[in-house]
Amino acid sequence: MFSTTFLDLPPLAGAAGTVRLPGSKSISNRVLLLAALASGTTTIHDLLDSDDTRVMLDALRALGCGIDPDGNTLRITGLGGQLKPSETLLPLFLGNAGTAMRPLTAALSLLGGEFELSGVPRMHERPIGDLVDALTQLGCRIDYLGNPGYPPLRIHPVPHGDLALDAPIRVRGDVSSQFLTALLLALPLAAAGDIVIEVVGELISKPYIEITLNLLARFGIQVRRDGWERFTIPAGSSYSSPGDIHVEADASSASYFIALGAIATGVSGKDGIRIEGVGADSIQGDIRFIDAARQMGALVDSGPNWLEVRRGAWPLKAIDLDANHIPDAAMTLAVMALYADGPSTLRNIASWRVKETDRIDAMANELKKLGAAVEAGPDFIRVHPLAQAGWRPASIHTYDDHRVAMCFSLAAFNPAGVPVRILDPHCVAKTFPDYFETLFSVAEAAEVPVICIDGPTASGKGTLAAEVARLLGYHYLDSGSLYRVTGLAMRRAGLSADAQHETQIAALAAALPLQFTEGKVLLAGEDVSDDIRTEAAGMDASRVSTLPAVREALLALQQRFRQLPGLVADGRDMGTVIFPDATLKVFLTASAAQRAERRHKQLISKGISTTLDSLRSDLEARDARDSSRSVAPLKPARDARHLDNSQLSIEQSIDQVLDWWQQVQPFKPA
Repeated sequence: MFSTTFLDLPPLAGAAGTVRLPGSKSISNRVLLLAALASGTTTIHDLLDSDDTRVMLDALRALGCGIDPDGNTLRITGLGGQLKPSETLLPLFLGNAGTAMRPLTAALSLLGGEFELSGVPRMHERPIGDLVDALTQLGCRIDYLGNPGYPPLRIHPVPHGDLALDAPIRVRGDVSSQFLTALLLALPLAAAGDIVIEVVGELISKPYIEITLNLLARFGIQVRRDGWERFTIPAGSSYSSPGDIHVEADASSASYFIALGAIATGVSGKDGIRIEGVGADSIQGDIRFIDAARQMGALVDSGPNWLEVRRGAWPLKAIDLDANHIPDAAMTLAVMALYADGPSTLRNIASWRVKETDRIDAMANELKKLGAAVEAGPDFIRVHPLAQAGWRPASIHTYDDHRVAMCFSLAAFNPAGVPVRILDPHCVAKTFPDYFETLFSVAEAAEVPVICIDGPTASGKGTLAAEVARLLGYHYLDSGSLYRVTGLAMRRAGLSADAQHETQIAALAAALPLQFTEGKVLLAGEDVSDDIRTEAAGMDASRVSTLPAVREALLALQQRFRQLPGLVADGRDMGTVIFPDATLKVFLTASAAQRAERRHKQLISKGISTTLDSLRSDLEARDARDSSRSVAPLKPARDARHLDNSQLSIEQSIDQVLDWWQQVQPFKPA
């Protein structure tokens, strides 16, 4: 998961392969609450691990549910519809999770107890008044702690005998289907007699109610439905665990990869995107995104729990669609519209305005940044396609909305070859923490960006490069470690760095089972970080680096580190030999005296006795040797930017490199 300030997506040329999606958020949080309310223990398989589900799990733990994670499963021991008596107020923080706030408001109003429900500032802007009105109709006691109609809330206990359950409970259906879902999930707790819910106005997002009814049946509640206006919970209803339940992969998340298959050409002889974990027979309403994608020209095949999508019509066909049945997935259509043969209109999407952000305004604002002409109204958005010359590089503001971040990643496949910057990419953690990693696993870039940081021994290039890579979310290559590990492997094999053993050492180097992870260097799973940082290991690295066959063997290995979204590589010839086409090249220097002083402090801190004079002499000798060697001598690339950090802190050096990186990008400062 990327936790960087921004994530730069280079122009993406194509995509093909297989993706496995995380579990559905809508199903996951419903199942968690149902399992908590039921009697018995429920084993949940393939649960979504995201911000929203963690919020719900934290709340259920606080309520006293038994929660036992076991690998890819989670066992929940339910409350059996009863809370343990408590005299104290229980505060619950629910983040920006509407799938937790709305159902818990209803359930806790009927479970008894004093609760305070709050969330992030955006949650306190998301309406809940229609649900609260429905609950207070029947006698529940709920106070607003801020603006009337919005969280945070204080919930007070009310005996079921004091509730007015004989008359139908009326709830608006034209703002959010989550209000009706919340009542359907909670009212079985008080169903001494039949309980009737009547929907006022047209019910939006009906497929989400179908999910709710389907899951209620799995937990023993058979709701009777009269159209979409009247729902009856039978007398005597009570929750019982189904034992085991599997969570489908998220159909809303599938929309990005369905769109990807429709937009992208194949790569490396492969064609199309295979999506595993959800099929066309899904209980989730957003699976009907397939129909819209087909209307736009996508070729979609389906089987049990899988989809395969390929590009068909190109450009895509413009659509005019009532998108009320796929409110979340429809956002993806707005970006697909950029690739269409005419303007596309999405209608009946007023619910977008009360989601994680005002999604109509958000989508319009960010589509315009890309160069598109967009019209927006109270419940519609119309998007005009972009000609190749009309695309502009853009920094996409994500509004802390996971779906904005994910659907705008598809803009990186633009025919103009301009990059896209996603601000706050971490917001995808709400439903799909590994979204970008999954995208990169099937996408191919025309050119993966590289930052090279070269320089002499002890200049601090490793520390600088690793931190720049972390801040950009890029991969990191410590080329010096490759030579040091090769030297270590040479020693362990009883070889010496000379022409006689050059072929054998090169063979070892070509097959190094090497990983860089969390600041460690692993050789066949063994942490050799300390072994390769000795002075002797440094000398071995310098010697093996002069062997042409070894350098050739390591060349391909180093170039394989060039993977999406980008790479920061440090060494002595990264910008001159390994990545001569790097986007940014930095040659880092410091005086021999300054480098000797830094190395002296480092060695003394490790309990290694040495002198400044000997270190300085050794560094000067290495500089001379590295600069005069016949194969790839140490020297700055012709187009490298020089950075003398003799008097700079590491933070100042990092800031300088990031500033240079910003200068070579087409984005405004983030």
